[in-house]
Order: sequence, then C-alpha cells, then structure tokens
Amino acid sequence: MNGPQGAGASAAPAATRAIPAAKPVIGDDEVAAAVRVLRDGRVVQGPEVAAFEQEFAALVEGRPCVAVNSGTSALHLALLALGIGPGDEVVVPSFSFAATANAVRLAGAEPVFAEIDPDTYCLDPDAAADAVGPRTAALMPVHLYGHPAPMGRLTQLAQRHGLALVEDACQAHAAALHGRPVGTFGDAACFSFYPTKNMHALEGGMVVVPGEDRARTLRLLRNQGMEQRYENEIVGANMRMTDVAAAIGRVQLERLADWTERRRANAKVLDAGLAGSLLVPHVADGARHVYHQYTVRVPGGAAARDAVRRHLEAEGVGCAVYYPTPIHRLKPYAHLGAELPVTDRAAAEVLSLPVHPSLTPGDLDQIVAAVTRAAGKAGVTR
Repeated sequence: MNGPQGAGASAAPAATRAIPAAKPVIGDDEVAAAVRVLRDGRVVQGPEVAAFEQEFAALVEGRPCVAVNSGTSALHLALLALGIGPGDEVVVPSFSFAATANAVRLAGAEPVFAEIDPDTYCLDPDAAADAVGPRTAALMPVHLYGHPAPMGRLTQLAQRHGLALVEDACQAHAAALHGRPVGTFGDAACFSFYPTKNMHALEGGMVVVPGEDRARTLRLLRNQGMEQRYENEIVGANMRMTDVAAAIGRVQLERLADWTERRRANAKVLDAGLAGSLLVPHVADGARHVYHQYTVRVPGGAAARDAVRRHLEAEGVGCAVYYPTPIHRLKPYAHLGAELPVTDRAAAEVLSLPVHPSLTPGDLDQIVAAVTRAAGKAGVTR
C-alpha cells in the first residue's frame, strides 16, 4: 500500500469501491456449523452451548461462563444474579448504547449517570466516586469501543464502598489492561455476540462470573428458574442461547485472535495517516485496545463532524456516530436531569471509521485519503 498520506490524499478521488463501516463475517464455516446443528436436532441449550461456554472461558482466565440470547440479557441477568433490584442505584456512563442503562431499569434499579474520561470515553473514576450515594449498589463501567475502562481505580472504589462491579464488555472481546483480560476484574462481566461485534453468533451474549455458585444462579435465571425440567427453583425467564448461535460463535471464536490483530494493525495504519487531520483514538498506558470501533474526534462540534461524515459517505466510505445522543438525554432518562458536558461534547464530535478485518491495504489508503479530503472541505483543523 502507499504511505500514510498515499492514494492521492489531496487530489480528486480516483475510482474507488464502497467500504462499509462494518462487515459481519458469515462464511462457509459458519453456514456448515449451523446446518450441522439443525440436522442434529438438538437446537436449544444443548451441547454446542456448553462447548461454547467452555471455549470462551479461555479468554477470561477460565472463569465460569453462562451463554444467553443477547448482550442486553447478559447485563440484565448479571444484575439480578448479584441481587440488584428496586431501591438500588447503579453508576453508569451515559456515553454508551442504551442497553447499559436499560439493563439497570429492567432489573428494577435506577441508573445514575457519571462523566467519562474525554480521551478514552470510559467511565471517569473521580466522577463515579462523586456519583456514589447511600443507595448505590454497583458500578457498571463500559469498555467502550474496545478500550478497557480504568479497572484498577474502579475496583478500589467498589471495594471502598462495598459495591458490586459489573463490566460491560460487550464491545471488548480480548481487550486487556496491564496484561489482564477484561471480564476478569468484576463480580460479573458481560459480552455481546451481535453481528457487528468483533466476533458474533448472529445474536447472543455471555455472562462471566468468578465462581460456580453465581454461575448456577445465572443458569437458573436464563431458563425459567430450573436446571432440571419442571423443577423450578426460582423465578426465571427464557433467555437461552440456541445451539445454532453457539455453533456459529465457536467458529468465530477460533478466528478472534487473528481478527483482533488485523483490527489493531488497521488502526495503526489509520493512526499514522490521520494524525495530521483529526484526533485519532487515544490508548491509555497498559491498555490493549481491540478497536470494535475506530473512533476519531472532529473538533468544532456536530456541524463540522456531520460535514465530514457527508463527504465520506459521498466518496463511498462508510462511517457512523456512536452515539449521537447520550443516554441521559434519551426520553426514558431525561427526567433525571443529569448534566454531563464532557459526554455531550464527545457525542457531538465523535465519528467511527471502518477498521474491520476485511479491509484491504487499498481500502485503508482510500479511507485515509477520503478523510483527509473531507476534513479539508469541512474546514476542520486540529
């Protein structure tokens, strides 16, 4: 490929191909795995799910894993398994997908929104500390975009106040902090297998917990409160993962390490090519960023960001805003009256570019060139 500013960065665009912002992989192996399960006939909560749970445990230092039907279900059941419910508060960042706060509400508790670090977009430990009150029962940091939250300080905060710590790792498969994988810091951790995640199962989620007792509670909660058929022990729900999903997840898991390194390599190329145009993603000391999203920052607010976005889309470079409206400003939560200026500014300036492992060297050149032109046309300066 050309150098970081190659492919005619300042010239008129040459013939290009459309580059999607994300590209889920559904190949022959995934299809074969699904067909194998369908022909076997054991399609729900069977041997494929058990195998997927065991294999995924290798990512989280062997901790017990419980598969469910979505990342949102994982967050919801994790909170229930920790005994969090009505009358409790959970400190969360507002700069995340709504599922982070929705899971708290679904458990019967109330989210309390705290500010983020403006560089990593993850929960700020000082802001989280300020948000802790007499009803606080848990902290729920998000490893946003694949960058680990500052788990050392958040763990200390949770221990100091006797709080549960739930990791929202739905975007952070194989991320790590100082060599320790995300999913191994908290009282529970939750992953998502939605199609655009770093690995998927068409749909699904995983709850990771430190011990088998809590894992058993989660298994009851996901399956109508029973392990043995018709022997219901507690009130539960139907949040089971299908064996078709698990079989696809197992195929994807085998490729996760390679895909992760491709994402990281792609991000390195984008860093070099875009550093002169926009604010590229910050990586904290000791953090292993897995780039679920490669998110740049466009100084000048939403108008400048949206202008860059329009220029990119006109050139066939997919991009997206995660998230244009912080959770605290969404209709179900606006009445809480949270004021989070750092979060609001981030929501007005972020733009996520393609970083997925299907990108070619030519694609990366095209992205760098298009972004450089778009920034110039929009009058963006760092």
